[in-house]
Amino acid sequence: MESTRQAKIARLLQKELSEIFRLQTAKTRGVLVSVSAVKVSPDLSVAKAYLSVFPSDKGAEMLENINRNARTIRYELAQKVRFQLRKTPELSFYLDDSLDYLENIDHLLQQ
Repeated sequence: MESTRQAKIARLLQKELSEIFRLQTAKTRGVLVSVSAVKVSPDLSVAKAYLSVFPSDKGAEMLENINRNARTIRYELAQKVRFQLRKTPELSFYLDDSLDYLENIDHLLQQ
């Protein structure tokens, strides 16, 4: 069960990561990265960020690029949340394919 503190930190990290990705993807035309969810461990040391990438065929490429730059993303995040958090959690990024799953279900139901 997620505590209130975990939920608040998850919302804060989701908001700030979304802003970081919005600024970074403004440079790459035609690709949109959004943070669909963030889950924080009970000791607040690890945060799992689930990313939704549009178009979905570039998802693996973008996730690989984001994982390569995870340290700089964590540094940028630390600069934004330095007054709210004492220590910035370690970040791990995952591809959120729930939209593709829903689209597949809709396609199957229409057949």
